[in-house]
Amino acid sequence: MPSILETTVLSYGANGDGLVLIDDKPAYIPQAVPGDRLKLRVGDDRHIDVLDILTPSPNRVEPVCTLFGTCGGCSMQTISLPALLEWKTGLVQHALDRAGFRNLPHIEATQVPPLSRRRIDLAFQRLPGRVVLGLHRRHGDVVDMTECHVIDPALFALLDPLRDVLSSLGAVTGGGDLQINLYTSGPDILISTDATLAPTDRVKLAAFGRVHKIPRISWRSKRRPNEGYEIVAQQGPVFHAFGAVKLTPPPGGFLQASAQSETAIADAVLAALPALNRKDPIVELFAGFGTLTVPLAQKGRVLAYEGHFEAIAALRSGAVGQRIETTHRDLTRQPLIAKELAKARVVVLDPPHAGALIQMDHIARSNVEDIVYISCNPQALQKDSALLQKAGYEVLSISVIDQFLWSTEVEAVVAFTKSRKRLSRRQT
Repeated sequence: MPSILETTVLSYGANGDGLVLIDDKPAYIPQAVPGDRLKLRVGDDRHIDVLDILTPSPNRVEPVCTLFGTCGGCSMQTISLPALLEWKTGLVQHALDRAGFRNLPHIEATQVPPLSRRRIDLAFQRLPGRVVLGLHRRHGDVVDMTECHVIDPALFALLDPLRDVLSSLGAVTGGGDLQINLYTSGPDILISTDATLAPTDRVKLAAFGRVHKIPRISWRSKRRPNEGYEIVAQQGPVFHAFGAVKLTPPPGGFLQASAQSETAIADAVLAALPALNRKDPIVELFAGFGTLTVPLAQKGRVLAYEGHFEAIAALRSGAVGQRIETTHRDLTRQPLIAKELAKARVVVLDPPHAGALIQMDHIARSNVEDIVYISCNPQALQKDSALLQKAGYEVLSISVIDQFLWSTEVEAVVAFTKSRKRLSRRQT
């Protein structure tokens, strides 16, 4: 027999669902906010229906998007943005607590505005008479993105024309993927389809690029993504500027989600550096195509390592005349060992979502005094930084950047040091 009960949402789960306890066992309620008092119907199979919100949390707000709850892009639009930033800040603090650090410094927190995301990864699906383009609903099909309060309006304006051109392509037989980066030079598009582009498809994409002023459109096989990409149409130069330095990223290259977050992350990294002279070596690991490398080169001599060949090649070709040395190296399979790190005045690393546990072990066993770690995953941050804690490092500064609004994702810049002089000046 189903039972009716009242309960209060305690916190959030990993997917942004509200956590409640039913018979002392955790259960998760989509769109629930910590502090909500709920009336629930619980079935024999523990299926839960929300019958009523008896007392809403003071942090509960109305979702801003009519697609919320259907589109899989945003999971947390029922909580106010200030409360969401506070929760994400708590995730980073909790990760460092669990790693064993005590007396943590004050956390600086920044949140980007809506309508600022300049990097999007979408899916498309051919249906009778049309193509839908958007994000997958949870464990489901593609939801047409007819509204979005996250992405830059310049990118959103391309979605309708993209639906039209995709629906005209013979290579779009079923589903596919689409990546758009808004570089300084303009939108850069990478399309993945099941079937190979026909010559007529290439003509249509070239015409689309001319009409909509898209500098470059590239393609790769959805079935064989490891075979790389090919440039289908190019109308002009492709570049992203870091100050006076212009780099040409490869198709589908990594770009921070917004211009505001790119600036906030770079500023936090630079502020976390020890005092350097212009010849001091900064070892940068997982450098990408130079999002942080170029700003770091204003402070010292950067030795940049990256496993993606096209990314490091883009950095190498664009960094001529800068204090930047580049090395192509897979740091997962061939991490820098402690002896190689001996030349570093400071190590800066921005690892992938899974973290850099093997590389971090070598860093922890090195004699490097200062480390700046950029994290996009609190769980990986906890595991990686625990090695530093055991090696005697302490946390010098923490910056949290919420660049993925209304999601569970959070970015952080954490500085670790063994310098007693620097630690004596930190703000606790």
